Amino acid sequence: MAKCYTNVFCCALLAVVSLVLDTSARQSANVADTQSSGTRQASGPVANPFANTGPEIEVTVDGHTYGQHAEALHNLGSPEDQVNPMPPHRIVGDLYYVGTVGLASYLVVTPEGDILINTTFERNVPTIRKSVEQLGFKFTDIKIILGSHAHSDHQEGDALAKQLTGGAKVMVMAEDVPLLQKMMPGGKPHPIDRVLHDGDEVELGGATLVAHLTPGHTPGCTTWTIKIQDGGRTYDVVIVGSLSVAPGTKLVNNANDPHIVDEYRRAFKVSKGLRCDIFLASHGAVYDSKEKYAKLRAGGPNPFIDPDGYKREIAIEEAIFNAVLAQQSKAETTR
Repeated sequence: MAKCYTNVFCCALLAVVSLVLDTSARQSANVADTQSSGTRQASGPVANPFANTGPEIEVTVDGHTYGQHAEALHNLGSPEDQVNPMPPHRIVGDLYYVGTVGLASYLVVTPEGDILINTTFERNVPTIRKSVEQLGFKFTDIKIILGSHAHSDHQEGDALAKQLTGGAKVMVMAEDVPLLQKMMPGGKPHPIDRVLHDGDEVELGGATLVAHLTPGHTPGCTTWTIKIQDGGRTYDVVIVGSLSVAPGTKLVNNANDPHIVDEYRRAFKVSKGLRCDIFLASHGAVYDSKEKYAKLRAGGPNPFIDPDGYKREIAIEEAIFNAVLAQQSKAETTR
C-alpha cells in the first residue's frame, strides 16, 4: 500500500482539514498566525482538526516555542488562503510567485519556455493562469510542470494545467508515482511524462532545476534548487518540499513504511547540506511570504534573501520530529 503522510488515517485527516477550517471560518473563527513568545498558534476559538491525533507536542528553538499542531495550522492557512490569489510578483531574477496566499506556485521564465512548480488544487489552476498573465507572460509558454510532493493541495491540478498549457511535460519524483496515479480529479488520469530520481536535473532555456529527494512527508517529497542570476550576482534558491511531520503520523512501528524514521533523517541531512540564499517552500506561510511581500513593496533589500530563515525552518521541523519520535517511542515501551 502506498503511504500518504505515512498513514492512511493521516491522509484522510489532512484531506478534510480544509472543510473543518471552513466550518470554523463560518463560525467567525479565522485561522491566523500570532506570535506569543515566538509561539505560532491559531487565534480565536478555532476547533483544532488535529485534536484527535493526540496532545500538542511543543519544542523550543532559539528561545521560541513551536507546536506540531500549531505549525500545521499555521502552514495550511485558512480555506480562503488556499484559494485567494496572492498578488503575483517577482522574487528574484526570472523567478516569480504565481500561487494563492497559502499554496505556493512558482514560475521560472526562460527564452525557450517556462517552468511551473506546483499546480496546487485543480480549482486553483485558472487563478494561477491569471497570475501568470498579469505578470505579462503566456500560460501556453509553460513547457514543464513540476511539483513538491504528492498531495492534492500541491499537485492535483497537473492534468488541467497540462491541458491549458497545450501539453506541458509533467515531471515527478519516482517515489511519489503511486500516490499521483491515484490523484484523479474528475476521473482524469494523472499525467506523468518523465519520472525523476534524486539528483536529476531539469533543464530549459539555460535554467537548471535540481531535484533533491527529501522523503518522509511523502515518499517522493522533493526539494528543488536553482541558481538565479540577478543584478550581477548568482543566488542559490531552495524551494522546500516539506519537512513537517503531520499530526497523526506514525513514526514508530509503521507497518506501511518501516523506514520512515530514516527517511526523515535523510531529509534533514540533505536539507542541511544545501546552499541557500533565497528560502521558499510549498506553503507561503512556511517562509512568511505575506510579510516578505509587504517588505518587497516597501522597497529596500530583497526580503526573500533569508538563509537564516531556511536554517530556522530545518531546526523547527527537526526538533518536532525528534519530540514526536521520543513521545511515540516512550509510549511503545510502556505498553
